[in-house]
Amino acid sequence: MSGAARPFPRRIPFVEHLGFELWGFGGGEAELRLDLAGVHLNYWDVAHGGVLMTMLDVAMAHAARSDVSADAAEQGPGVATIEMKTSFMRPSEGRLRAMGKLLHRTATLAFCEGSIVDETGHLCAHATATFKYVRALPAANRAARAPQPNPSDPESP
Repeated sequence: MSGAARPFPRRIPFVEHLGFELWGFGGGEAELRLDLAGVHLNYWDVAHGGVLMTMLDVAMAHAARSDVSADAAEQGPGVATIEMKTSFMRPSEGRLRAMGKLLHRTATLAFCEGSIVDETGHLCAHATATFKYVRALPAANRAARAPQPNPSDPESP
């Protein structure tokens, strides 16, 4: 994966709030990094499982999207998580890396796996997930709304 963080291809306010950084995106793989802060911790002062699951979900979703051919104006389809199974191996502390990998895809589904390692390289969590490729999702008023590009990404239209 690349040697520097890059903007996410699509703006995801929750991901921005959590402080995830995108370090790799392409060829059916994605890598995220996160420096854990107090807001990410549970009452044992280690990463909250919800933060880890979200990090895995985002890494795998980006891996699923990274292999889709699309014109630059659309940035490819979005993905919706259909199911996800996560296993936690050890407490997570410090700087974390989440790697997502596309295992198999069809015209409508992507099957992925993801792992989180700590700064010493120990496996902290692992997940598998299925994603559905979607061009738009119903909004609150039930009209379809397409995913929005990230205006801070220089490759976005």
